[in-house]
Amino acid sequence: MNQAQNLLGALPGTGTEPNPLLEYWRSLNKRKWAIILFALTVAAVATAVVFSIAPSYRSTTTVLIESSRQKILSVEEVYSGVSANREYFQTQAEILKSRDLAISTIKALKLWEHPDYDPRLAASKKTFWSQFLKTQDEEQISWNEDSLAAAVYPVFEKNLDVELVRLSQLAKISFTSTDPKLAASVPSKLAEMYIESDRDARMQMAQTAAKWLNERLGGLRQKLDASEKALQQYREANGIISLGKEAQGGAAAQISNTTEQLIAAKMKRAEAENAYRQVTSVKNGDYSSVPAVITNPQVADAKRQEAEAERKVSELSQRYGTEHPRMVQAEAELKAARANAKRQVDAVVGSLRQSYQAALGTEQAIAGVLGQARGNVSNLNRKEVQLGVLEREAAANRQVYESFVERAKETSAAQDLQSAIARIVDNASIPLKPIKPKKAQIILMAFLLGLLTAAAAAILLDRLNNTINSSDDVERLLGLPLLAALPLLPKKQASNNGRLVVEDPKSIYAEAIYTARTGVALSSIDSTQRSLLITSSLPNEGKTTFAANLALSLASTRPTLLIDADLRKPGMARKMGLNPAAKGLTNLVTGTATLSECLQRVPGSDLLCIGTGDAPPNSLEILMSKRFAELLAQLNEQFEMIVIDAPPVGLVSDPLVLAPLCTNTIFVARAQETAHPLAKKSLARISQAGGHIMGVTLGHLDYKKAERYHGQYGAYGQYGKAYGS
Repeated sequence: MNQAQNLLGALPGTGTEPNPLLEYWRSLNKRKWAIILFALTVAAVATAVVFSIAPSYRSTTTVLIESSRQKILSVEEVYSGVSANREYFQTQAEILKSRDLAISTIKALKLWEHPDYDPRLAASKKTFWSQFLKTQDEEQISWNEDSLAAAVYPVFEKNLDVELVRLSQLAKISFTSTDPKLAASVPSKLAEMYIESDRDARMQMAQTAAKWLNERLGGLRQKLDASEKALQQYREANGIISLGKEAQGGAAAQISNTTEQLIAAKMKRAEAENAYRQVTSVKNGDYSSVPAVITNPQVADAKRQEAEAERKVSELSQRYGTEHPRMVQAEAELKAARANAKRQVDAVVGSLRQSYQAALGTEQAIAGVLGQARGNVSNLNRKEVQLGVLEREAAANRQVYESFVERAKETSAAQDLQSAIARIVDNASIPLKPIKPKKAQIILMAFLLGLLTAAAAAILLDRLNNTINSSDDVERLLGLPLLAALPLLPKKQASNNGRLVVEDPKSIYAEAIYTARTGVALSSIDSTQRSLLITSSLPNEGKTTFAANLALSLASTRPTLLIDADLRKPGMARKMGLNPAAKGLTNLVTGTATLSECLQRVPGSDLLCIGTGDAPPNSLEILMSKRFAELLAQLNEQFEMIVIDAPPVGLVSDPLVLAPLCTNTIFVARAQETAHPLAKKSLARISQAGGHIMGVTLGHLDYKKAERYHGQYGAYGQYGKAYGS
């Protein structure tokens, strides 16, 4: 079997994974004339449109916008906040494109008198129906300069272009028109109107600023006087001569010394508080664990005497009894020593409490002194802050007043010296060549766009095509070897396609059948009994024609039987020229006829055929019966090869019953019609049912198109020509 598959891989039509670029090229080559025709059509339409458009001319005026002004006019910086930055130039560009400036230019040139801009001509071109359907509520337009300019403005604004030259103070004013003279006159007039309107606006601004400054000077003078009086009154009321560093030096030194004393008092209070808290934490009167008590010299001496008395009592108790005079004396001394130790401890505890209270009082007293010193400094600071506020207010009022006086003098002196902030650098000239339409460029772009669109559509159509088109598709999409590629038959052969192997043994179709026969033979050389099931996904895919011709080719080398198992739609008898009313497979399985009665010999060959016979009520029951399996096994003993034509597996389940009973299954697909997802699904169903798939046969393949579009089957075409097919 592996040897057969290797041989099949070497047959014409087999290949490897296709190159994507080559596939794109074949898609384009397949529809190249349609692509070129579409591109030429688009170019022709573009040509007609381009030559119907009136040529447009453009002229440009260059204007220099100065960002700096003479100092005598710098009052505008205070009044309007203008500065030499990019925003300023962008603002001037927007002013050049403003509606008011455009209306002034339209009126100055009387553009409504030009045929291309006259709104009255457009109104007179209304159709009869538009005039007939006009309602009574519509008002008749009263044309005057304002209404005419307003009507012209939309077209004017569309053709006007203002552009700032990068990294410069230049602005280019351009206008496009079908009249070259008008294209030159509009930018120049617009620049003149811009310069004139700016001069008028700044003159009016200067006059307004002078008037406003004079009005404000009186109020500023009064405000300055009031602030200076308030400053002097505050100094006199608080007796302030100077509140500098000298006035605050003594208070700062006092605060520093008091702060150091407070820190020392807090440390002393913390030590006394710690000792006092240790004493107060004792509950049973045993102060032996308190360091401040134990380390006291008087307490230590008393404890030493107490220990000495205890030692003496202990020694005497070993010699004398409790009533002995020396023993009584020792007991008295011990009692006295203990009383003395207790008095010393109580005295130390009392002194610790007094030390803590004294340290706490000292700390509070120093803190009070420090707070008072800080309050005095705060009062001084507040007075200084208030004094600073009054001084700054008086200084600011004085500065504003002086500035306004200076500006007022400058503005009054400069009202008659206004100069333009812009000037024309390069005036517009009458253009000699139109800028649009660029006929050659548009036609070429239309042609290229048509080519790209048509090419993309051609590639997309092939990408969306999910049918099997070539042998590469069979192996790449279905993962099975190709037994043969059957050519598309001409009309004169299509009427007798079931016997082509006998009628025209040298045709390309017959050679493809011989290729399939070789593949079948090589798939199992040592086997003497074979049964082949022929099926497809859907009807009209060439399954029956292939089964008939394959059986005829096999019959020339070995005993072969052809069985028509398509009990639902039989067609084998008609293709083979047999009697369709003869008894067949149904009669043989049901036992109403013998094998000899059902066998028919195909004229002109050694092939025996069993037709369908009588139409059964349920074909699936016939094929699933035990009698059919026994009959197929009996026929395998009498014939070396049995070819069974089964119904399409995509419509009925009959092939799923027949596949496990046969040695191999050959799947037939139709080129450019069988969808590979459906074919894969059908093959999967056969495999799941237990059938063994030998390979795939691709039928109805146009070799000429396949060679031209897919680069395949060139050998077949040359082979056919050599034999006169």
